[in-house]
Amino acid sequence: MIRLFRGLRHSGVLGMNERNADYIMLYNLRRNYPFVDDKLITKQRAERAGIRVPQLYATVEIERQIRKLPRLLAEHDDFVIKPAHGSGGNGILVVAESRNDNYRLASGRLVGIDHISHHISNILSGMHSLGGQPDKAVIEQRVIFDPLFERISHGGVPDIRTIVFRGVPVMAMVRLPTRGSDGKANLHQGAVGAGLDMATGRTTTAVWMDRFTDIHPDTGDPIAGVQIPEWNDLLELSARCHALADLGYLGVDIVLDRNHGPMVLELNARPGLSIQLANRRPLQPRLQRIEAMETVPVDPARRAAMARELFGEEEPPPVQEVGGSGVATAEPVP
Repeated sequence: MIRLFRGLRHSGVLGMNERNADYIMLYNLRRNYPFVDDKLITKQRAERAGIRVPQLYATVEIERQIRKLPRLLAEHDDFVIKPAHGSGGNGILVVAESRNDNYRLASGRLVGIDHISHHISNILSGMHSLGGQPDKAVIEQRVIFDPLFERISHGGVPDIRTIVFRGVPVMAMVRLPTRGSDGKANLHQGAVGAGLDMATGRTTTAVWMDRFTDIHPDTGDPIAGVQIPEWNDLLELSARCHALADLGYLGVDIVLDRNHGPMVLELNARPGLSIQLANRRPLQPRLQRIEAMETVPVDPARRAAMARELFGEEEPPPVQEVGGSGVATAEPVP
C-alpha cells in the first residue's frame, strides 16, 4: 500500500510518524493502554457501560486447563478462540461447527481437539500477543454477520472500523473478508477495505491488495452503494467508546450480528492508516478540524451528529486507469 499512500501524500494523508507523534503520543496516555490491549478488560468495561460485546464462554490461562477443553467446548456448537493481547487478526481461530470432538473451521477445514489444544498452547506461549509475552486464550461467541454483506464478503465476518478522535468519529470503513484473507477482516492479510460516507453510512470506494477496486475479488459483486443499517446508532456507539477506553485517538471495531445487532468487537490504541486508502480521503485535515475546537460535546449523540455534518463525503477522486476486472492499476489523480 506504500505506492498508493505516496499518491495521496500531497493531499494531507496522515503518515505513521505523524500519527505516532502528533496523536497517539499526545492523546493516548500509556496507563490507559490496557483498556484496549487486553480484550478481557475491554469486554468487562463494555459490559459495565451497557455496550454489547460477543459473549465470553471461557478463558484458558495455564497449560493444565487445556485438558478441560472438551468439557469447556461441549456446550457450544460454534465459537471463536483468540489471544487476549493479540493484534492484526493474528491467532484468531473461528470454529463454525463442532460435533463429537470434531471441529469445522470457518475455512471449511475439519480438525480435531488436538489441533484446538495446540492452537491454545501457542496463544499461552505468546506466539500471537503484542510483544511476544505470555498470554491468555479467550473463547467467545461467534458472530453471525448480517446478511446484507453476503454478496461482498467471503468466509468470515466483516467489521466496521471507525477512527474516533476526542470522542468524535472522523472516518470509517467496512473490512470485507476474502478467500485470500482466510475469512479474516484484516487488510494486510488480504481483506477488502471499503470506505463509508460518514453522513449516510453507504459504502463508497474500496482498496484491496495495494489496488483500488470496484468489486469484491471473490464474489464479483460491486462494493459501492451498500447501506449500513442504523448508521446513526452505530456512529453513536463508536463515540461512546471514547469514554470506555479513555483514549483521545482510538480505533473502534464493530460487527453487525444477524440476531443481536451491533457489537463492539475490540478497540485499538494504534489503528492503522489504510482507512485513508479505502476512502480515498486524507485523515489529517479531519483530525486538525477537531483538534482546533476548544471543546467538543459531552453527549455521544451530539458527537455522532457532528461527524455526519462535518465529514459527509463528496464524490471520490478518479483513478487514472481501471482494468476490465474493476481493479484500479494506477495511482490516484491529484
